[in-house]
Amino acid sequence: MSLPAALAPFRVRSFRFQWPADLLTSWAFEMEMLILGWYVLVETGSVLLLTLYASLLYLGTLAAPMIGVVGDRIGHRTVLFGTRTCYMVVAAIIMTLAFTGTLTPVYVFISAALTGLVRPSDIGIRSALVAATMPLNYLVSAMSISRMTADSARAMGALAGAGLFAAFGMGPAYVAIAFFYVSGALLLLGSGPESAHLPADGAVRASPWRDLTVGVAYIWNSPRLLAGMWIAFLANLCAFPLVTGVLPHVAKNIYSTDQTGLGYLVASLAIGAITGSVILSIAGERMRVELIMVASMIAWFAMLLVFGQVQTMSVGMAILFVIGATQSVSMVTLAVVLLRTAEPRYRGRVMGVRMLAIYGNPMGLLAAGVLIEYIGYAATALLYGGAGLTFTALIILRWRTAVLPLEPAGV
Repeated sequence: MSLPAALAPFRVRSFRFQWPADLLTSWAFEMEMLILGWYVLVETGSVLLLTLYASLLYLGTLAAPMIGVVGDRIGHRTVLFGTRTCYMVVAAIIMTLAFTGTLTPVYVFISAALTGLVRPSDIGIRSALVAATMPLNYLVSAMSISRMTADSARAMGALAGAGLFAAFGMGPAYVAIAFFYVSGALLLLGSGPESAHLPADGAVRASPWRDLTVGVAYIWNSPRLLAGMWIAFLANLCAFPLVTGVLPHVAKNIYSTDQTGLGYLVASLAIGAITGSVILSIAGERMRVELIMVASMIAWFAMLLVFGQVQTMSVGMAILFVIGATQSVSMVTLAVVLLRTAEPRYRGRVMGVRMLAIYGNPMGLLAAGVLIEYIGYAATALLYGGAGLTFTALIILRWRTAVLPLEPAGV
């Protein structure tokens, strides 16, 4: 029996293993971030320290391009298995500390720094692995389903994490997190084939730094790739911080709710994102992805302006649903544009450099933490949303023929 077009990527054996592996890892990510973020906020009472915790999760952003080089050399599946083993070990340590009653915010910051060394590379490497194993005519659907994986985890993982934490405490909640990491790593072994690009017999392989330099030059000389990198950086700098790292502050200090209410807010954002990904997976190759990418970015920043002024939780949840949809659509279409444009031997490096754009997230988070304490969340949202709209317009004007070509980009 043939699968519907939206589910066509599941015809590929590798994707049938990679999808549940990514799903379980994403569940663990979201549960861990919500539980530890709430723990830091309650224990320290500081929104600045909350943003510091969230920022540490992106500590390894600068290393992402080199991890992309390693993925191009030894295979993306091998790199993913190694990084997910690291998550598993760190989660086991936090679980032990929680059960023994010796956990403190200092240990939480240390664990965030350790996982943050490799976590920023996870999304880029998993996308490169999908592109390496997927026929190009399935790519939009495959990337939409992959995005749906992370977004569904954001909804269900947040609710499950909040529920387990509230009902049983941190130790039992971390048992579930460690189990998800272990299962995600083991399932990954069924994916592949390896996407390493080996030198010809007798050829001398260039150094990793040389490979990285060549990859950066390749991006710099491709207007479409360069514009995509700036769009990714802008989204991480001005959009993600207001609805990820500081959402516990919105829940606690603006809506006066607890960790369960925070779970509802995160779930609203994620359900919207799932909706956006479903629409993309159904529409598939019929869409002008460049046009959809730009339109959804503009809508995303516009809704952030509105969200910052809302004082009612139910209205905030509705707006978060729309923000989630525009966020998902913009990021999926951006990934498709980058993967279609890049030659296969450069995909690991291109997605590694794309992950470098995540460095804007800790910058935006730390700045938001300071601004919120001085001018409030509403004013900070106006500042971030306005800056996002302004610089989106500038990027479009600077690279208009690359970002919005007269004809769709070739595959």
